[in-house]
Amino acid sequence: MTSTLTLRALGKLRTTPGGQLDCEITFADGPGTSRPVAHVERELPPGGIPAYLAARKSGARSFVLWADEHRQARVATVVTVLASGGRAQFQVLGPQGELLGVLTRDKAFSRGLRTRWTVSRAGAPDAVGYKGRLFWWCVWWPCTPLLPLMLVALLFGGGGGGGDFPRGPRRIKWRSAGQIPLEFKSSGNTVKLYAPDLDWRFGAALTALIPSFDGWIGGPWDARQD
Repeated sequence: MTSTLTLRALGKLRTTPGGQLDCEITFADGPGTSRPVAHVERELPPGGIPAYLAARKSGARSFVLWADEHRQARVATVVTVLASGGRAQFQVLGPQGELLGVLTRDKAFSRGLRTRWTVSRAGAPDAVGYKGRLFWWCVWWPCTPLLPLMLVALLFGGGGGGGDFPRGPRRIKWRSAGQIPLEFKSSGNTVKLYAPDLDWRFGAALTALIPSFDGWIGGPWDARQD
């Protein structure tokens, strides 16, 4: 049975007694109705927002997945263990600080043509996924000089700026030992878990992490200035 995790940005950042929450993650087990399972918030370093924004330029990320809006219990925590030379590596920790797994992101052109995401879990072979199919990147790259014209057309072409700006391929399929254990779909920022042994908390952390690396066109959820 396939489980689905979806990241939903809160339209107006939800203010709670502990401050603002950025996103909500919903979970659906099979065809059932989805339900909220985590509320995502940046975990700021001692220097506050300026320090977080400065660190994220090198690939660092740090955020908490709360079980409820009142921050009474943690679902998972994402911490950066390496951010250098085009590689960023993150530990996903459980509520008691136990290691759920490691996520590694290799930036495009640092160790290959496409951005590579590696999922590592104890007792399972690594799963490797690449951002976008190579075919669609070959279609996209020749079109990039036209992006300024596309932006002008989007803003003034009768849509009132309400259209969706075209972005590069973002779909990711992970492969491990001939299987596809999980998949990220850019439509809706959704992660699908196909392997029954995958911890949904680990999947939830991945669901929040990938969109935080959206380019300047996408507007990453964790890059807000306040």
